[in-house]
Amino acid sequence: MSELNAYITRETIEGDDDGPLAGKTVAVKDNISTKGVETTCGSKMLEGYVPPYDATVVEHLKDAGATINGKANMDEFGMGSTTETSHFGATLNPVDTDRVPGGSSGGSAAAVAAGEADLALGSDTGGSVRAPAAFCGVVGIKPTYGLVSRYGLVAYANSLEQIGPIAPTVEEAAGLLDVIAGADERDATTVEEGEDSNYAAAADGDVEGMTIGVPVELFEGADEGVVETFWAAIEDLEEQGAEYVEVSMPSVEKAVAAYYVIAMSEASSNLARFDGTRYGLNAVEAGDYDDLSEAGNWNEAFATAREEGFGPEVKRRILLGTFALSAGYHDKYYAKAQDARAWIKQDFDESLEEADVLASPTMPVPPFELGEGLADPRTMYLADANTVPVNLADLPAISVPAGEADGLPVGMQFIGAKFDEATIVRAASALE
Repeated sequence: MSELNAYITRETIEGDDDGPLAGKTVAVKDNISTKGVETTCGSKMLEGYVPPYDATVVEHLKDAGATINGKANMDEFGMGSTTETSHFGATLNPVDTDRVPGGSSGGSAAAVAAGEADLALGSDTGGSVRAPAAFCGVVGIKPTYGLVSRYGLVAYANSLEQIGPIAPTVEEAAGLLDVIAGADERDATTVEEGEDSNYAAAADGDVEGMTIGVPVELFEGADEGVVETFWAAIEDLEEQGAEYVEVSMPSVEKAVAAYYVIAMSEASSNLARFDGTRYGLNAVEAGDYDDLSEAGNWNEAFATAREEGFGPEVKRRILLGTFALSAGYHDKYYAKAQDARAWIKQDFDESLEEADVLASPTMPVPPFELGEGLADPRTMYLADANTVPVNLADLPAISVPAGEADGLPVGMQFIGAKFDEATIVRAASALE
């Protein structure tokens, strides 16, 4: 099903002869460095860039015996919720090719859903593993911040993003998390919590006595069919011995605004490295110059490379982030967003004292039609309302298929306490 455009590069990387993933193919999102294999981040800016090293997670895949069968398509630099902002064209949803697969890890989810890869890795900055998992009808895990090394992940927003697994089943996703989790001396934010883990064993479907908290604020503006599917799933879990309680988290109403201020601010700083002089597209390649010396002063060469190398969504986010960090506006926007982040963390902590896990629809709407999100970026941003609070709070979450609405997949999201991946895996496995 190559017509899905799920991959940017189809070069194979062989792993060890044995290991827990021997015989398994894994699609790796194209913002994760692979030694000797092109890594573009879905951008013209990095077209042709070949990293000289492997990301830590890629090393783990090789050691586990996995075969990487290509680099998966993605929204440019992870900026988007539909995988339509890629310089290499949109990825299509294998469930309905007139619709998007979600983003920014849409290529990874589409490859798994279509059977083009057994497993996949994506990255989740504000829902970019969970959203495509929900839209494509597969399983995606966003780990606790620090559980998985980010060494070799091309940075978008350092304080928010995590690499996470995508798989057909909860047990397989948890097994892939077992492989990639653990401390890494090259990433000072990692912890030892994931070492010698056995998250796959937690996929036993036993929710007897589990309390599921349902944040009432995460249903505002949700599609009626999505809501009906969610409550049917809750009833299923109740029949298996779980109970649910409603919880209130007023802070999440500020989450989307806070998230985009923080993410865009960090992006404006991180993407400053793409200046057309060290690596990536340069002014000669981007313009009508025979030599960099003809491109004028450095500012002109810098602007020429970035104007040609970045797409509209990336430019939008860089400009907004630069504005939010500028003199006179830092305290008005960025500082307030960080205050909102602290409030969100507090609300999650309090809610998780009342319940073992929290649950919501992963996405409040079914998969967008192609072009729908690009025509109205604000609608695309607001669709992240249920996923971005988790990244702001540094918590783990999983999206698992909960059923269908109008013939389209609906994902259910379980959110857990820090480093309690086992409980969200157990809850999700009960829906299978």
